[in-house]
Amino acid sequence: MTDLLTAEVGRQGESVRSPDAVSFANVQYTWPGSAFTLSIDSFALARGEKLLLLGPSGSGKSTFLSLLAGIVAPKKGEIDVLGTDMAQLSGAARDRFRVEHFGIIFQMFNLLPYGSLIDNVLLPLRFSPTRRSRALMEGNLDAVAVHLLEALGLDPSVIATSRASNLSVGQQQRVAAARALVGSPQIIVADEPTSALDRNTEGAFLNLLFAQSTAAGASVIMVSHDEGLAPHFDRVVRLDDIAVSTRGALQ
Repeated sequence: MTDLLTAEVGRQGESVRSPDAVSFANVQYTWPGSAFTLSIDSFALARGEKLLLLGPSGSGKSTFLSLLAGIVAPKKGEIDVLGTDMAQLSGAARDRFRVEHFGIIFQMFNLLPYGSLIDNVLLPLRFSPTRRSRALMEGNLDAVAVHLLEALGLDPSVIATSRASNLSVGQQQRVAAARALVGSPQIIVADEPTSALDRNTEGAFLNLLFAQSTAAGASVIMVSHDEGLAPHFDRVVRLDDIAVSTRGALQ
């Protein structure tokens, strides 16, 4: 099994470092109890790249993200993430790898409704010693959380006094982004995070997100059905250009 520390070695600038953060090769996955199969011959996400993955509802975007983040393992093929073949890891090892190396912005944000904004941002550090250590290198953890929230456009008075349940959709979105960025994960995955925002707010949010991800040296892959987001990204890929989905009859 590939050493889980490979990604950290690469992060520290070894000459063997791959130019790609993620690569898929001959990957196939079928959901258990379902006739839906997704096949990807090849795909790559460069280190530091900001990529928009487009596809309509039902096209397999969620399956693609589940494979990328190690939520599920492919039936066949190789998914190399930061030098580690995710297909060779056990479920528990994939979970550990994901929390150490991925920051995820969920479509519904998944915040702790009655937690403070700082508690929500720092939540991943409870499960990731590596990210916690990186965050501590920046200073006091509460101060790190406040800095991220302010950099993402939240007012200090809101940060100090609000619970997640009291926030607007746009404010919740910023807390979710700060939680994904804390501890400098190498890959940020965003699942339709701007779907509830108007175009002006959407653009401002993406600019803030990219500024923070660039500062952390992270790659960003965002999944959406909205082609209007394309100008914000380094590269745009359509899922049906890299993947084939089939819905055969159940046996």
